[in-house]
Amino acid sequence: MSRIQFSYKVIMAGVLLFCANTVFAEAKKENDSKKSSATKPNILWLVLEDMSPIIEPYGDKTIKTPTITELANQGVTYTNVYSTSGVCAPSRAAIALGMYPSSVGANNMRTTSNTEETGLPKYEAVPPASAKMLSQYLREHGYYTTNNLKTDYQFQAPKGAWDESGPYAHWRNRKAGQPFYAVVNFTTTHESGLFEPYGFRKIESRHYFSDDRKKIAQLPQHHAVKSSEADTPVLVAKDLDFPIPPYLPDTPIVRRDLWKMYNNLAETDNQIAAVLQQLKDDGLYDNTIIMFYSDHGGPLPRQKRLVYDSGLQVPFIIRYPNAENAGEKEDQLVSFVDFAPTLLSLAGIDIPAHMQGRDFLGAQQTAERKYIHAAADRFDGFTDVIRAVRNKRFKYIRNYRPEQGYYLPVAYREKIPTMQELLRLKGENKLTAEQSLWFREKKDPEELFDLANDPHEINNIIDDPKYAKVVGELRAEMDRWLVDINDDPRVSESQLIKDLWSESNTQPVTQAPKLIVKNGKLYISSSTPGAVISYQSSDADESSAWQLYQHPVPVTAQTSLKVVAHRIGYRESAPVVYNPIH
Repeated sequence: MSRIQFSYKVIMAGVLLFCANTVFAEAKKENDSKKSSATKPNILWLVLEDMSPIIEPYGDKTIKTPTITELANQGVTYTNVYSTSGVCAPSRAAIALGMYPSSVGANNMRTTSNTEETGLPKYEAVPPASAKMLSQYLREHGYYTTNNLKTDYQFQAPKGAWDESGPYAHWRNRKAGQPFYAVVNFTTTHESGLFEPYGFRKIESRHYFSDDRKKIAQLPQHHAVKSSEADTPVLVAKDLDFPIPPYLPDTPIVRRDLWKMYNNLAETDNQIAAVLQQLKDDGLYDNTIIMFYSDHGGPLPRQKRLVYDSGLQVPFIIRYPNAENAGEKEDQLVSFVDFAPTLLSLAGIDIPAHMQGRDFLGAQQTAERKYIHAAADRFDGFTDVIRAVRNKRFKYIRNYRPEQGYYLPVAYREKIPTMQELLRLKGENKLTAEQSLWFREKKDPEELFDLANDPHEINNIIDDPKYAKVVGELRAEMDRWLVDINDDPRVSESQLIKDLWSESNTQPVTQAPKLIVKNGKLYISSSTPGAVISYQSSDADESSAWQLYQHPVPVTAQTSLKVVAHRIGYRESAPVVYNPIH
């Protein structure tokens, strides 16, 4: 057991002591249930998009990121954390469910897009009936759960999964003494931040406005609306010696994209500082577990969407209350599927049996994982089928379509000037051998990379007899994992949809809620297994919060409620109205 794992009890003792003092001070205001929930730690997630570990705590000295660096200095830096996919929606599904995307139909990017090219219907991932979103588990146990702003789970979240989800979501809206789980998403570092004309997404400036709804409402809500380059702060010198990986050419166009990437990161560091200042202003900085990470690896070509480490490896920093374990580093392997079970464990909640990850930190932790697993399938209008497994040194990749090359002409990616530069140089036969690899017409059926000596995964050593034992080990682990999560990569996406829909040609619909009044209480159920029931006042507007049904609701003759049922992956039921007057 690592020193960091061993200190779990110390960390939680500090949290509980802080919370106990809070509860004592508010004892006259809080009832027993509120006292109980107040002993749970607050949790804040700071989630970036499309960013490899290109920051000071990981050895990249290109620019200063004072806020993130301070988090690392006061927290624990994890050096071996990986997404399950090199793109956002599957990765976010893994985090929300604690399950591998390829086990629940969530790995094609996206399940609702590019239907004209694929000829397939829109669909959603369908996890087991027992599955709930991480936020719902926490909400059921007294947490105030907020998500600001991005969702993108490969399924529509049930209305009661969050207390708040949107640009105004904030921990400050909770009840006094209530613990919170707040997710704050920062999208300035997204791949589209490299597109021309260059600028920052205007909606992202909401981070500076705290919980000022009026100011946030005045911002353009669509993420495509950006500042002009003339109005965009230059936070990073344009003539820095930016590190260029060997798979990208060293040209002025590529260097400009690298400047944009680091400039976007510097702006995000400022935004994070504003959010953390709100936490400090509220007196919560040392009563909150803060987790910082990115939703997958970098935004550049041959990074995003790939199962190379450039697309999978992310920065991950945890700052504990009172800066416990400050400045330490932890090298154990961590997968995105581990986030949900670990968070539940930290909150004192039993880990559900269907979750495929492990608790790497809390009271329910198991032995450290030996392997990381990842998958790639369709991206927009283009399909590939790749699975990968790695240990701390070697990565094994299995290509199920070796007859086609790695490069896919994804239109969205080709808006990046570096991608256009690669294609130009390819057409002129000016790419180096390393840069040409991505464009080869066929792939090797299997690949093996020695990550210690070949971190960019350039040299395939699968046929070197010296590594035969390693290949055998990782092949066997790949086979075990695929069976364990019920992932058959040979199944077409059209058949996958049929399987998710139980051979139907249409998406299943959650059965409408059934309402029964008994002894002044409203009992609500749905005949669909796994249906999440949510309700709100009948006259509430679309922005009003939905309540999560957990127990019978007291009602009177004046009560009027709107109720929906929704199993994840199914269509939401038609609403049912409870109104005894009518």
